[in-house]
Amino acid sequence: MIYIVYVLVTLAVFVLMELVAWATHRWVMHGFLWVLHRDHHEPHDGKLEKNDWFALFFSIPSIGCCYLGNRSSNPWLICVGLGILLYGIAYFLAHDVIVHQRVKWFCRSRNRYIRQLRWAHKMHHKHLERKKGESFGFLFVEKKYRDKIKNDEELQQKS
Repeated sequence: MIYIVYVLVTLAVFVLMELVAWATHRWVMHGFLWVLHRDHHEPHDGKLEKNDWFALFFSIPSIGCCYLGNRSSNPWLICVGLGILLYGIAYFLAHDVIVHQRVKWFCRSRNRYIRQLRWAHKMHHKHLERKKGESFGFLFVEKKYRDKIKNDEELQQKS
């Protein structure tokens, strides 16, 4: 029974990480650490960006929780660390692989969620300035972007 609770805590941390990521993206990346995030909004040739430092920043609490949880035999800390890790993996797949195509998988996907995710992120990237912006989330797609893709599908079916 306790293992089910551990899994639920890990999943809850995963879900909460979307809120943490949204707030960090909105207030830190587009705030005082814009100097690291700016190149993500600009065209460039290289594979690596200053923005990639945020992956390291987010990994530190995950590694720390897993390490401390293991050293102190505290499974709750391990659950928190794993929830952060799982979110990081999902973020990498959604943002770097699916949206930005840094790895060429899912290039021609017609999956509705993937199309919604790409559209929402495209709307985020249309703003090149630090203070302007929209769609700061990474895995959750706001209703207006879901509706846009749904409307596009309906128009395609009619034609």
